[in-house]
Amino acid sequence: MRSVRAKASLGATAVVAVALVVAGFSVLLVLRAYLTDQAELQAEVTAREVASQIAREAGDGPVSVTSPEDRPVQVVDEDGKTVAVSKDLEKISGTGSTGVKPEPLPTGEDEPDRDQDDDPERGQVSGKEPRFSRGEATVDGETAEYRFAAVEATTGGGLTVTVYAGAPLAVEQHAVASVREAMLAGLPVLLVVVGGVTWLVTRRALKPVEDIRTEMAEITASEDLSRRVPEPGTRDEVDRLARTTNETLAALEASVERQRRFVADASHELRSPIASLRTQLEVGEAHPELLDVPGAVADTVRLQQLAADLLLLARLDAGERPGRAVVDLSALVREQVSQRGGPGRVPVTVTAADGVEVLGSAGQLDRVLGNLLDNAERHAAGEVTVSVTREGGAAVLAVGDDGSGVPDAERERIFERFVRLDDARSRDEGGAGLGLAIARDVAERHGGTLTVGESRDGGALFVLRLPAQ
Repeated sequence: MRSVRAKASLGATAVVAVALVVAGFSVLLVLRAYLTDQAELQAEVTAREVASQIAREAGDGPVSVTSPEDRPVQVVDEDGKTVAVSKDLEKISGTGSTGVKPEPLPTGEDEPDRDQDDDPERGQVSGKEPRFSRGEATVDGETAEYRFAAVEATTGGGLTVTVYAGAPLAVEQHAVASVREAMLAGLPVLLVVVGGVTWLVTRRALKPVEDIRTEMAEITASEDLSRRVPEPGTRDEVDRLARTTNETLAALEASVERQRRFVADASHELRSPIASLRTQLEVGEAHPELLDVPGAVADTVRLQQLAADLLLLARLDAGERPGRAVVDLSALVREQVSQRGGPGRVPVTVTAADGVEVLGSAGQLDRVLGNLLDNAERHAAGEVTVSVTREGGAAVLAVGDDGSGVPDAERERIFERFVRLDDARSRDEGGAGLGLAIARDVAERHGGTLTVGESRDGGALFVLRLPAQ
């Protein structure tokens, strides 16, 4: 069963069926208990009426009973002998005795003594709670089930008897049977209605999902990531699913477009050094004396650096996680700056606090620092400053220059790949526009940020913030 509608319909029908069976069973129990209580009440009333009749009778004569035609009555003494029964009672069970033929009362020496001068004694009805039992009785040839109530009484002659009076259970049995038959007849119909309604409601609720699935299948077939799935606007789970799907498609479209631009820009950037290197080699082959060896070496180095940048970006895009080694930022800065001295280089001033450590990849963080220093030296007028401090729980690395700075409108754009603000700058003087993009990606992979602002000398100030160790 692979259909969600079928599963939902079957599940709802099963739940309703169980609930109806339990509810029906409970109703039958409550109804049976109520009707049984009514029968017990009727039997008790009859038993007390007969007991009152016996108690009112004076003397030692035989006990007589009068009861409704459908209420069998049996009077039994302390020895279990039947002393009186109602009219037309032919058979009885479930009481203190099965006898339906009255036996004579005891006389003579067994009679209780009493003063001859006293008035005749009158009996009484016991105040005890009646006892109830279930049995059968045959009255005038008809056998039925009864609920019997037992009430004790004392006759005028001092004889203690128990009066058993029955109330028929036919009403209870008929009512319970009628309700049970009605439930059994209505249950299948109700289950069919529940299953059908659930099927229709589920189909209506899942229609937007089917529309989303259809649109996604068409997008997959056409490879057109600009298309979007329909949003039902119902503000429920399906609507949120559609919005999330569209957001995923938008992110996927942006990623694919970014990859396309990356490949196109990378091809364009690689074309220039390769073409230059080929030209120099072809000239050198034809005229060895004209071969520009330094230029060929420079183009080869630039090509090697570009390939390394592209490889690092590819690893970052693939989700490569940085290492978890402890890196001393201050030591990293001092080592990087010490390798940049020499004639013609812009002087770098370092202010680094000791013991500023972070967790991450030493190689990637060294690459970030190198890219920031390269960018600062390329745009500085006469000085580059580097500082390493600890601010709260963050390690802060700041690289500033005294150049022309970065316009406010371009401060986010410079972190895009293959972006150069100085279009007139030759590729020999500048990079491929990947250094700052790599630096920000590495910073974010390390749980930090990289932003650009204005230095105190009016140039650019790049601030790298990383969680401190």
